[in-house]
Amino acid sequence: MVDADIVVAKEPPTIRPLEPRETAIEVIAEAIGADVDGNADQAVTGVTLVAKKVRAGDLFVAVRGEITHGAKYLPEAVSHGAVAVLTDFEGAQIIRELDPSISIIVVEKPRLALPEVSRIIYNFQPNQPPKLLGVTGTNGKTSTVHILDGMLVALGTRSGLSSTAERRVGNWRGISGLTTPEVSDLIALVAAMQEKMVEYAAIEVSAQALTRNRVDGLFFDVVGFTNLSHDHLDDYGDMQTYLEAKLELFTRARARIGVVCLDSEWGQKVVDASEIPVVTVSSDPGIPADWNVKATHIDRYGTEYELTGPGGKSLKSSVPVMGEHMAMNAALAVVMLVESGIDFERIKSTLEQADPIMPVPGRTENVSASDSPAIFVDFAHTPDAFAKTLKAIREVTPGRIIMVFGVSGDRDATKRYDMSKEAVNGSEVVIITDHQPRTEDAASIRKVLYDAALDSKPDIEIYEVVPPEDAVRKAVSLATAEDSIFWAGPGHQNYREIMGVKHSFSARQSAREALVEHGWHARPWPAGYGPQGYEVEYS
Repeated sequence: MVDADIVVAKEPPTIRPLEPRETAIEVIAEAIGADVDGNADQAVTGVTLVAKKVRAGDLFVAVRGEITHGAKYLPEAVSHGAVAVLTDFEGAQIIRELDPSISIIVVEKPRLALPEVSRIIYNFQPNQPPKLLGVTGTNGKTSTVHILDGMLVALGTRSGLSSTAERRVGNWRGISGLTTPEVSDLIALVAAMQEKMVEYAAIEVSAQALTRNRVDGLFFDVVGFTNLSHDHLDDYGDMQTYLEAKLELFTRARARIGVVCLDSEWGQKVVDASEIPVVTVSSDPGIPADWNVKATHIDRYGTEYELTGPGGKSLKSSVPVMGEHMAMNAALAVVMLVESGIDFERIKSTLEQADPIMPVPGRTENVSASDSPAIFVDFAHTPDAFAKTLKAIREVTPGRIIMVFGVSGDRDATKRYDMSKEAVNGSEVVIITDHQPRTEDAASIRKVLYDAALDSKPDIEIYEVVPPEDAVRKAVSLATAEDSIFWAGPGHQNYREIMGVKHSFSARQSAREALVEHGWHARPWPAGYGPQGYEVEYS
């Protein structure tokens, strides 16, 4: 249930260059070999696929979706200021019935034309900075991107990022929507970085981004691979097909060089199939790799690690997130920076000083003070992520682990049993709650998780508590100062989606409030962060 008076979550901002230029649609049509139906001199200043995100002067791109054709949203797009449309022949017929006067660029496959269209409109210069650093894999993408960005900031470079958690251009940051934005939004973001003289940009690249053309038109200087585990089989059917989607990033058309973690069995498969040169990293001393990393100390607030590489290179540093897998994410980030051309000794001297890297939003983020039960809020949403994070929490927990979790609706249901199995195997107490059911029945999702938990471990102490705010309160009520609470699923997100509506919600804030209600102490929010994200407009 969601209270009727709860605030609907605000939409993530779309970042574009601050000084747009006018481009006649005739110029765009000529570049993509298309025809113009209407006024060819009509000028546009922006482009988007989403009618509700249209700004005054935009080119609205209407493509066929799974349910309907985007052309049917023309009235909404025009109401927001669309002045022209890019669409296919089917869309053109729909649009002419809705608005005979609007100018249309007609092309057989508008989505494939969108990268070039976006590059023209936003004056994106592909051979100019920033250098793009792309990270793909199942788990660890967001953490690696934020660690990369933290290192770049520490090195004194002007950097930007695009992750599941946030977007950043120089000193500005804002909340994210998709893991990887639609190509028009991503090119606009990178063009804005060029406008702000950003030198490096770390970008999270999902499998869907590769198969749905969201990174077309971009070329990555260095790409990294974290791991592959059970996820998104609703999209890809089997693990091999899922891997092949990721492999697209390791082609000559996409990137110059790759860095691959060998800790999962799929890492070597990436190395074997890669079209581009590859450098390897592992935390297993038994696996031959170019670089090796070892977690040397783990506590509730971070991980110390040692990285060794070719020619006797070595450094010792730390990240403010917990777990051996976070040491690997840090190692992947360091090696990617080395392969981008930054001198290793410069990286070493910077990172071996006091840790300068900000926490990773919603990734094993400890919201508790040191005298209270630890509450780790995490975006974990795969069996592998559950297992690795629970293992890390076990190493720093003298008492019990209490796990709170739900799963997303309308997503890969085949992983739900294994998620419950890992939850009960790694904890003493399990509390099943809702995450974001989307269009599925929340009670039905919970029943699957509950039954799977009991099937895996019949004697587990288990509760079913909704809404999630009450679930974390229940967890805190059961905890002592020696215990840890692992709340998996919501992570950094500032909303829950229920029946098509995104309702404002912050697990990190709810956990803090639950601690205080039960007489414990919470950690303050990191500087510049808060329950609902960021209020500063891009400027």
